Amino acid sequence: MSELTVEELSPEDDDVEITGKIAELPTPRAVSTRYGQKRIVTVVFEDDTGQIDLTLWEEEIDAIEEGANVQITGAYVREWADDIQLNIGRDGEIKQVE
Repeated sequence: MSELTVEELSPEDDDVEITGKIAELPTPRAVSTRYGQKRIVTVVFEDDTGQIDLTLWEEEIDAIEEGANVQITGAYVREWADDIQLNIGRDGEIKQVE
C-alpha cells in the first residue's frame, strides 16, 4: 500500500501507512478496560497537508516523544464525534524516524 497524507485520509481507511510529526503529546490518562487499567492518549499528528487526532495506547506512548518524526504502519481511520481519528491496529506500529 502506498503512503498517504493527512489530507487523503477518510473514514473506513484500513492498513494506512503515513509519516509525519507528533505536534502535541498531552499527558496520558488511565482508562479501565476489560484487560484492566490501560494508559491512553490522544496526540496531534501532523504532516505538510494537515493534522489529525491519533490515539495511542501503552507501549505506543513510550515509543514516541513530542516533536518527533514518526512512521505509522497498519493504522486505520474512524469517524468519532464528527471528526476523523487515526488509530493503530493490532498489527500496526509507530516508530520514530529521522
